[in-house]
Amino acid sequence: MIYLELFLTFLQIGAFSFGGGYGMISLIREKVLMYGWLTEEEMLNMIAVAESTPGPIAVNMATFIGSSQGGFFGALLSTLGVVLPSFFIILIIAVLIRNLLKYAGVKAFLGGIRPCIIGLILATAITMFMSTAIGFSGIGDTLAIDLNGIIIFALLIVISIVARLMLKKKPSPILMIVISAGLGMLMYSL
Repeated sequence: MIYLELFLTFLQIGAFSFGGGYGMISLIREKVLMYGWLTEEEMLNMIAVAESTPGPIAVNMATFIGSSQGGFFGALLSTLGVVLPSFFIILIIAVLIRNLLKYAGVKAFLGGIRPCIIGLILATAITMFMSTAIGFSGIGDTLAIDLNGIIIFALLIVISIVARLMLKKKPSPILMIVISAGLGMLMYSL
């Protein structure tokens, strides 16, 4: 039964989310917490691991969550579920792309969906920050401010701004991950 639940859940997430992996995070989080597959803290750790491993974040998260709930076959079915809708949609679009983009309705749909995607990504980022940095996940929660996390976050922002000003380009995401891992090991081991 868990295999069917994993497959159908991630099939639904893959079929009804826009904006790529980051747009899917809020849906994945909602479903995973609703089914009790992971706790809020485990979900945040899963996002961090999925982001720092090679491959698309949504596929990595589906694989990791599926593996934690159903082993190898859970991972396989979760990954297939999240990938299949995109695969078939891209296949159809590739065949019809020239004809689709000339319609004003298609352009209007794509223009209208952009703000929603940005909102989903921003809401997920704010929720993750509030949960990890200040320990707030709902009304009535006691706040547990993570000073080390806030300091690391601030240092990464400063590094990013300095790199943009001095080097005239964005810092490498890989470099930022390595720096944040180093800062995390330093700050949390003290």
